[in-house]
Amino acid sequence: MGKIYSINTSAAKGVPKENVRSAVLVKGHGIQDDAHAGMPIRQVSLLDMESVRLQIADAAAKKATVRIRPGIYAENITTEGVELAALKIGDRLRLGSTAILQISKIGKECHQHCAIYHQVGDCIMPRKGIFAEVLEGGEIQTGDSVEKI
Repeated sequence: MGKIYSINTSAAKGVPKENVRSAVLVKGHGIQDDAHAGMPIRQVSLLDMESVRLQIADAAAKKATVRIRPGIYAENITTEGVELAALKIGDRLRLGSTAILQISKIGKECHQHCAIYHQVGDCIMPRKGIFAEVLEGGEIQTGDSVEKI
């Protein structure tokens, strides 16, 4: 069983998200008040902290000026201890005590480089990110459990 390392939201698309302590997942919609909510199969995006840590190390080795952190790749939920790469479309995750997500997309197309790519120099969401639909809503907080059901 893993956990929610970070919850990240933004009012606009194509920009890094800001960390928040808690959020409300709305059934069939996504995170309340997040710019990406309401998209049919990409209601919530997830990225594992292990991948973010590799990017942090790479940026440090290159002496990059941008600070890599959870949310910089515009993911809604940064997980820790969950093998996101092992999940398949249709798999379900329970977050906290009530929220249930169903994996709906693995990776994403990046037709043109967004503001994140230009700021960071790379975007790992097309390779490492996954997307989910909200089957059951509820409040989630950093530190809440994440488990495949």
